[in-house]
Formats: sequence, C-alpha cells, structure tokens
Amino acid sequence: MDSNPALCEAIANRITASPLKRITFAEYMDMVLYHPKHGYYFRKTINLGREGDYYTSVHLGADFGELLAVQFIQIWEIMGKPPVFHLVELGAGQGYLAADVLRYILTQEPVLYQALTYIIIEKSPALIDIQQQRLKGLKVRWCNIEEIPNNSITGCFFSNELLDALPVHQLELETGDIKEIYVTTTDNLVPTASSNTGERKEFVEVKGEPSTLEISMYFDMVDVDIRSYSDGYRSEVNLNAIELLGTLTTKLRRGYILTIDYGYPATRYYNPRRREGTLQCYWKHHSHNDPYVNIGKQDITAHIDFTALEKWGEHYGLKKVGFTQQGLFLMSLGLGERIAALSYMKISIPDLIKRRDCLQQLLDPLGLGGFGVFVHSKGLTEVESAQQLKGFIEPI
Repeated sequence: MDSNPALCEAIANRITASPLKRITFAEYMDMVLYHPKHGYYFRKTINLGREGDYYTSVHLGADFGELLAVQFIQIWEIMGKPPVFHLVELGAGQGYLAADVLRYILTQEPVLYQALTYIIIEKSPALIDIQQQRLKGLKVRWCNIEEIPNNSITGCFFSNELLDALPVHQLELETGDIKEIYVTTTDNLVPTASSNTGERKEFVEVKGEPSTLEISMYFDMVDVDIRSYSDGYRSEVNLNAIELLGTLTTKLRRGYILTIDYGYPATRYYNPRRREGTLQCYWKHHSHNDPYVNIGKQDITAHIDFTALEKWGEHYGLKKVGFTQQGLFLMSLGLGERIAALSYMKISIPDLIKRRDCLQQLLDPLGLGGFGVFVHSKGLTEVESAQQLKGFIEPI
C-alpha cells in the first residue's frame, strides 16, 4: 500500500469525531480527492496525462478543444452575438482545453474573442498554478462558483470529465432494502506502508440506513426500482452532480450547459447484471476497484447517470438540447474533415501515424468516442431554441 499517512490520519479523525464512528463513502471520497492539504487533486505533483494516472481527450492534441470552440462560436451566433459572452469551464485540469479553445477563437473569430469572458472554476491550488502558467497572455480569470452572481452568465457552462470525479454515495441491497455503505476503522492498528513510524487504523466498510432521503427520491426520479434486484447488488448515486446542476442553473441567465463525461442512461447504469457498480480507481494508467489503497495518490471515479441529468434538468427548468456520443459530436463539428486532410499533410510518416492515432482515439466508441455529450439550455427565445447545434447534426 502506498497511502498518504497524514490523509489517512485525517480521515480516521473525522470518523472518530462522528457520532456513529463512521462516515458515508461520499464523505470518504471527498476527503481522499479534495482534502485541502492532502487530497489527490490538491497535491503539488498531480499525475495527469499520458505519463500519469490517466489521460483525457485534451491530452491527444488541440483538435478536441478546437472542435469544441467551433461549437462555442455557433452558440454565440445563435444567441445573437451578445457583446458580453461567457465561457465557464468547470474543472480545467492542466489548462490544455482552455488554451486550445481560446487560441482557436482568437484566430478564427476575433470579434467573439473581444466579447469573451472566460472563467475557470477550479478548487485545486496546484492545478490553478499550472493553468496560470499555461494560459499566460490569454483572457482568463479564476473564481469560485459561489462568487458568480445568480442569473449573471450569458453563454455556456461546460465541463469535460468533471462529474465522474464528484463524490458518490455507495449503496447495497440487503433483503430488498437499500443500505448505504459507510466507512469506519478497525480496532487493529497496522503500520503504514510508506512510513517507518506512526500507525493508522485500517478502513473498512459497514452498512446502515441511507444517510438521506434523497437517495430514494433519486431512484423515483430516474424511474428505476433496484429493490427488486437480488441481494448484494451494489451501485452508486451521484447527488453532488445533481446539486451542481442546480447551482449552475441559478447562475445561468441565458445560454447552455454542456457536459462531457462517461456514463449511461439509468436503465443501463442500474442494470441488475452490473452488480458491482461502476466505481473505479486509477493509478498509473491501471484501473482497479479498491478505493482503500493508495489513499490520496490515486483517482477515484464513477460513471454518470445521464437520465438523472435530464430529469433534474427538467426539474430545475432547463431544456434538453441533445444527448449523443462524443465521437458523433466531434464528427459533426469537423473531425471527419481533419482525418481526411491527413492524406494531404506534408509531415513524416511517424508523425502522420501518431496524428491519425490521436484522432481515431477521439472517435473510438469503446473509449473516448463513446463518452456522452449532454447539452441543456435556459432562457433562449423560440427562434434561438429552434436552431440545432452543429454537434448534434448527423454528419454526412
């Protein structure tokens, strides 16, 4: 085990201080990922990209960001080219996507660039430092979501692989009842693997009654009855994603919310044959399902329930614009033309092969191309709503 002893101690202290000597898995996951000193995303050295724990579409070159910029330009046009236009990126990673989007808009649509206010919402000081270095000279500002006034954003909130990293509640069926997974400690002290001094309590799971009625309400909303499944069925509920969607709705005056992530509709997500849920941990490009090792040094994620985004979006007064796969979305925005243009590029064979491989990975339906793209809108006129986004026009 290669865990952070200080983080393990902080989690154990939280458990000890709790009335029932346990915390929900969501609380545990929140501390593991977002503890302000020791969490995975708050470390000074964050292992992202091809050489790190995992990589995303932005690590395959500028194409992903440039094609998203094509969509943002059309959104600005649909909305009548407002003189102040906001792009708000939630969780900007190492800043690659922001750089690619901004540079494309600067060169291809300078009028929009002048109207643009690009905001990054980022919790991690370590990532903010990286972003600020990468985005020097570009129009970007950073703030917390709470600092954005309600009903003030005209434009688009967007995120790429953010919701999957929000803390989830874990649950398990027991004699037809939904039980929540809690994390506690054993009484047996074991030495830490990364230190010759100090001890920590080993984290173990216990089951109990759900910590909130919102879990049952969630399944009612997505119209899935998991209580009919067999005992031992295990899955997750991402209440934080729903809460974030509600917050964005209050901040958005007019425009769109674009979400890119991996996941399923509820009927596929909560399929009785998916008995172990979707929780995954990532450590140096290797995935496994044990969140109690490498604590603070590995990523923990769970797939997104896109039905929940749709249903709660309706509840908050948002309109569903479209839902498609990332590969199809990017093809509609011009990825096919970029692949075709490779035949005419005067570059070396190794570089040509590398570029073709990157573009194909963006399309792979079993990988990044199979990610979901969901778009909501709010406050648009009938004429604006009638115009279809380019990313959802089926490519010829």
